[in-house]
Amino acid sequence: MTASYLFKRFMLVIYTLLVVSLLVFGITQLLPADAAVTLLGQNATPQALAAVRARLGLNDPAWLQYWHWLRGVLHGDFGVSMRNGLPVAPTIMAALGRSLLLAVCALLLMLVVAIPLGIWAAVRRGKLADMLVSVLSYVGISFPEFVTATLLLLLFADVWQILPATGYVPLTEDFRGGISHLILPSVTVAMILVAHVSRMVRSEMVDVLQTDYIRAAHLKGLSRRRVLWRHALRNGLLPTITIVALDVGYLLGGIVVVEEIFAIPGIGRELIVAVQSRDLPTIQAGVLILAATYSIVNFLADLAYVFLDKRISYA
Repeated sequence: MTASYLFKRFMLVIYTLLVVSLLVFGITQLLPADAAVTLLGQNATPQALAAVRARLGLNDPAWLQYWHWLRGVLHGDFGVSMRNGLPVAPTIMAALGRSLLLAVCALLLMLVVAIPLGIWAAVRRGKLADMLVSVLSYVGISFPEFVTATLLLLLFADVWQILPATGYVPLTEDFRGGISHLILPSVTVAMILVAHVSRMVRSEMVDVLQTDYIRAAHLKGLSRRRVLWRHALRNGLLPTITIVALDVGYLLGGIVVVEEIFAIPGIGRELIVAVQSRDLPTIQAGVLILAATYSIVNFLADLAYVFLDKRISYA
């Protein structure tokens, strides 16, 4: 992997974010919402509305408004929320931190469960273990998040009363309480990912275990465990990295239902409230941050390919 490739790949990320910023700004400008009316209310005087429009630059041409907004974004200023009049950046970054925490917990839980399950099913292909993993995968994919969340709440929060039902507690304030509040939503999100990724790992491992170099490794006298973990797993995980990278978009933006059910003030829930209240600066900031996170994760996935398979070289 050369420095020129890294630079080109990084510039592609920058170009993608620039295009996303143009699309987001353009779409939000088409929404039937007046920032001045949203801030001051329907009963504001024409003079007050005109003053706010002048202060926010709403009378400027669209290209100039975009330039002012983009320049502020580059300096970490996403504007002021139309809903509460507070700066958008601290609010949206705090919401992103909560969503990232939930996403990381669900991702780690998924990797710990899905990869061993997929390997177990591949090694015992056609046997009871393989069929059991397949059934569990189909059940996990078939259950929507709200059904899984409701069942977990009924069992663990209502019947057995061993975990809290809803709410969010920062880990810095109460680590044990914060973890206990994250268990149910993390399991809810991870179940669908486990079902998806375990099937992918199983399918790829079955193909890898039938290749010539794996047979050659066995003929050299290498132990089954060494062949499986050192040689087969590296190549079998390559397509899984792509799936995990794509799932990051779901983990950050697609867990709105989970955040609503468990009352977690994450970025998905923040965007839903912003859309309902026509809070354009929050919508713009939220979508741009999600796009940036998604692009960075895919960039890291490309680096992981080289780490797992030395035959891959980006020149």
